[in-house]
Amino acid sequence: MGAGGNMSVRPAVKKSETKLHKRVPSSKPPFTLSQLKKAIPPHCFQRSVVRSFSYVVYDLTIAYLLYYIATTYFHLLPSPLSYLAWPIYGFVQGCILTGVWVVAHECGHHAFSDYQWLDDLVGLVLHSCLLVPYFSWKYSHRRHHSNTGSLERDEVFVPKQKYQIPWFSKYLNNPPGRMITLTITLTLGWPLYLLFNVSGRHYSRFACHYDPYGPIYSDRERLQIYISDAGVLAVTYGLYHLAAAKGLAWVMCVYGGPLLVVNGYLVLITYLQHTHASLPHYDSSEWDWLRGALATVDRDYGILNKVFHHITDTHVAHHLFSTMPHYHAMEATKAIKPILGEYYHFDKTPVYKAAWREAKECIYVEPDEGDQNKGIFWYRNQL
Repeated sequence: MGAGGNMSVRPAVKKSETKLHKRVPSSKPPFTLSQLKKAIPPHCFQRSVVRSFSYVVYDLTIAYLLYYIATTYFHLLPSPLSYLAWPIYGFVQGCILTGVWVVAHECGHHAFSDYQWLDDLVGLVLHSCLLVPYFSWKYSHRRHHSNTGSLERDEVFVPKQKYQIPWFSKYLNNPPGRMITLTITLTLGWPLYLLFNVSGRHYSRFACHYDPYGPIYSDRERLQIYISDAGVLAVTYGLYHLAAAKGLAWVMCVYGGPLLVVNGYLVLITYLQHTHASLPHYDSSEWDWLRGALATVDRDYGILNKVFHHITDTHVAHHLFSTMPHYHAMEATKAIKPILGEYYHFDKTPVYKAAWREAKECIYVEPDEGDQNKGIFWYRNQL
């Protein structure tokens, strides 16, 4: 999913678009991580069990109310309205459950509380209920944070170089092809990543998030991968019995539809955080942790920023300080923006437009022709 072409701008391009595609600096920044941390009020790094749990209770209360309304009143609606009500429920419930997913994600970063065992317990329960292998994802995602922007070691949405692009890509480089690609990515992208490491880094052998002996994990992590698998299997077993009692259609309407929305948003959010024509990627000759962490972009999802606990519009700060609770991330972002300067990138393009644009412009990465820094790669789209 590569890239955004040369930086030359056609005369017809608006000034705002020119600014939007201005490249984020790829040179070593004139500030350090410790300087950024000093700019953030100390309380932003404090984790509160009560406050963190308040978001769990808040999200689950709304989710239950939506479930109660749907299962109690939808069958009373005339048939045309009931057919419309269930998709609306699925979308809204999916948005709320994406917020639950984000809280579990915080647990994986040890940002939920000061107690690792509590973070892992809450994360395991919440993620398992959404069919996510908690520890499996926790460890691969942690490596993503340790290697962001690295072409060799990053774990997710790693762009390909031109020679790695499959032969059929040129046939998808058109509006129908992009629509097919985006549809598959948003519906099947998450399970394909978990099962087959699609869009992930290259491993010497088959990599799967459910395989305790796969190359993603070390020996000391294998027991926890088994626990992750057991959590997903337990929820799957429960869903099987629920389908036997209530019917498969009922389970798909109440649970399957919202889960599809959760998975779609998870992939979309991650894709748009790390895919932009202005962002660099690095090979081992140029990569360092701070430049990699800055190679990400904050996005505006409107009211969903709040629903998603601001994982969308504070992602730069999250990559710099991943153990910081989400409820302090907005304040932290505001504090570090003056220091980051041009190294901070925020794109307020509506999400549906941004997804289409990045799918069009971000096909592969290459270094600039004639540039001495051959280890710095930029997105291209000319196949």
